[in-house]
Amino acid sequence: MRVWVPVDAAARALGADEVAEAVRREMGVAPTRNGSRGMIWLEPLVEVEIGGVRHGFGPVAPEDVPAILAELKGHPLALGPVDDLPWMKRQTRLTFARVGVIDPLSLDDYKAHGGLEGLKAALAAPDRIVAEVTESGLRGRGGAGFPTGIKWATVARAAADRKYVVCNADEGDSGTFADRMLMEGDPFTLIEGMAIAGIAVGAAQGYVYIRSEYPDAIRAMRAAIDIARAAGVLGPSILGSAHAFDMEVRVGAGAYVCGEETSLLNSLEGKRGIVRAKPPIPALEGFLGKPTVVNNVLSLATVPWILANGAAAYAVHGIGRSRGTMPLQIAGNVKHGGLFEVAFGLSLGEIVDGIGGGTASGRPVKAVQVGGPLGAYFPRALFDTPFGYEEFAGKEGLVGHAGIVVFDDTADMLSLARFAMEFCAIESCGKCTPCRIGSTRGVETINRIAGGDLEAIPVLSDLCNTMKWGSLCALGGFAPYPVMSALTHFPEDFTGPSAGTGVRVEAAE
Repeated sequence: MRVWVPVDAAARALGADEVAEAVRREMGVAPTRNGSRGMIWLEPLVEVEIGGVRHGFGPVAPEDVPAILAELKGHPLALGPVDDLPWMKRQTRLTFARVGVIDPLSLDDYKAHGGLEGLKAALAAPDRIVAEVTESGLRGRGGAGFPTGIKWATVARAAADRKYVVCNADEGDSGTFADRMLMEGDPFTLIEGMAIAGIAVGAAQGYVYIRSEYPDAIRAMRAAIDIARAAGVLGPSILGSAHAFDMEVRVGAGAYVCGEETSLLNSLEGKRGIVRAKPPIPALEGFLGKPTVVNNVLSLATVPWILANGAAAYAVHGIGRSRGTMPLQIAGNVKHGGLFEVAFGLSLGEIVDGIGGGTASGRPVKAVQVGGPLGAYFPRALFDTPFGYEEFAGKEGLVGHAGIVVFDDTADMLSLARFAMEFCAIESCGKCTPCRIGSTRGVETINRIAGGDLEAIPVLSDLCNTMKWGSLCALGGFAPYPVMSALTHFPEDFTGPSAGTGVRVEAAE
């Protein structure tokens, strides 16, 4: 009998380590520690192989283990074959195909499930890598949605004695956890993607910049890099080829602004994490002044699938200029929260109501914030919006890292608008005036509105316009999105009789 118990941080927070120890005691051998399948409401999710098929049980407590192993299909927590569960069957798992399936630190397991096929294809035709990535339509998964192939082509053409590949794993948006889940559940796919990027642009060194709040991901990535290096996947001769590529993990200190690529590069160089003015762009003058590919975890981790299966097979998924799949991270006041990978194009309503199952509280959905703390709040009137970059931009919203946070009808939108401005004020690097001063004035202006001064509303709109167009980076430029969407779609929370009752009015620090 083979048993799997997740080692994912979310599952561990819910007691997976204790469940794994209970399995070890009952069986006399340790279970395989896999990544999470993404159904967080069922964690810890224990999987048992029955007749060659993995059956799920969850959520499991340590005291449930003896009866589960004895009764199997007859146990009350039995869910049936995991791959047949509705949550799993509705997905198009490309980037996350192995997460939850394999032992994250078994290179043999990784290869048995298609790992390294993309790297082999890249080594066989290195001159085709950039074209394949471009033709796939893959775009940045960290926020801006910039075409990955164009960035790689720019670095590949740049003349320099050294080039670098940097992975932005500083996943700081509220309601996002895909980067963490992938690094903990399938770290070799990120290593493979970075190695392919290095071959494509002529870089021999890579760095994974991970936020300090992700200790499990840091350990998993460091262990996987050591294993890959020992196996010849990394080092002076990748898989015995003439191409060299090595990489290491660097840990960030917890500044949200370091999710912006130039601020990240400053931090990586040991400097204060503040935004750089552009031009020059990092693709030409990035890490240590050299041409640098800076991509998100999900962008780099998707590249091996594209190289192994072809650009056309990836581009067939999605809508418009949003090609391929996106791992949706559904969180907040929602019945079924977790990670769900699907092709671009589902409506927001299908995601929230159909996949997420509505609110956990059972109350009506009032608003959904997409794209992290700088994303717009969408009311139910906009739930027909297809999930895609241009489609969301057309509604004054952003896809960002695809964090989807659900709020029920008890949410105070004035309070949430104030939080967005205060967040920006606290996290601003201070480099530019619109962000540094504008966010502080924004908190003060919202305090005035909360106190009943409705003449401050036009002032707030004016201030948001200045921040949107005058800020140096997306922190100040996008902070107006949640504020103005709250004001536009939920005006009664700003002007009604109960407006301001839930707002703190002390000044931002």
